[in-house]
Amino acid sequence: MNTQTPIIRKGRKVDQVLAGAREVFLRDGFEGASVDEIAKVSGVSKATLYSYFTDKRRLFQEVVQAECDRMSREIEARIDPEAPTREALLTAAYGMTRFLVSRFAQRVFRICLAERDRFPELSQTYFESGPKNGHEQLAMHLKAAADCGELKIDNVEMAAFQFTELCKADLFVRAAFGIESEFTDAEIALVAEEAVETFMARYGA
Repeated sequence: MNTQTPIIRKGRKVDQVLAGAREVFLRDGFEGASVDEIAKVSGVSKATLYSYFTDKRRLFQEVVQAECDRMSREIEARIDPEAPTREALLTAAYGMTRFLVSRFAQRVFRICLAERDRFPELSQTYFESGPKNGHEQLAMHLKAAADCGELKIDNVEMAAFQFTELCKADLFVRAAFGIESEFTDAEIALVAEEAVETFMARYGA
C-alpha cells in the first residue's frame, strides 16, 4: 500500500493540473476520471502531467491535501487570537460546518468510502489532511483555552472530537445521504451556534 505523504508542488503548470484534476474528480469520481481527461481539462499534455504526478492516485491525494490545507488556513486566518473563546469557537464551528457540507468535502468523502478497499491510501490521505489535521489544530486551541482558565476540560482530545461531531448535526447527514446538497448561510450558522452553545454548556469555565 502506498502510504507516502503527498508533497504539494508549486508552479503555474502544477496549479493548472491540480485545478483540472479537482474538476474532473468532483465530476467523474476517482474510477471514472481518466488521466487523458484531466490533462485535457488542465490544458497540458499527458507527458507534462506525468512529469509532476506519477499516477492518478498521487494526483488525487495532492488535490485533497491542497484543498484541506487551504480550508485550514482560511479558518485559522478568520480566528482573532485576541477574541474571547466563545467567539473563536463560533468562527471555527462555522468554517468547519461549511466545509463538511461543501461539494468538495462530500464528494471526496464518498470517493474515499467507495475506493477504501482497493485504494485505502486515498482515505488515509483525506483522513490525515482533513479530519486528523483539523482535530490536532482544534485540540491545540482548546488546550490553550483550558490552560488560561477559559474552559474546564480534563480530556482535550475527547472534547475536540465532540466539538467536531456537534458541527455535523443535521446538515452533514442530509448531505451525506444526498437528501440535500445546498445549504444557506443561516442553516450553517444555526448548526455552528448550537454546537458552541452545547460545547460551552459542558466545558465553559
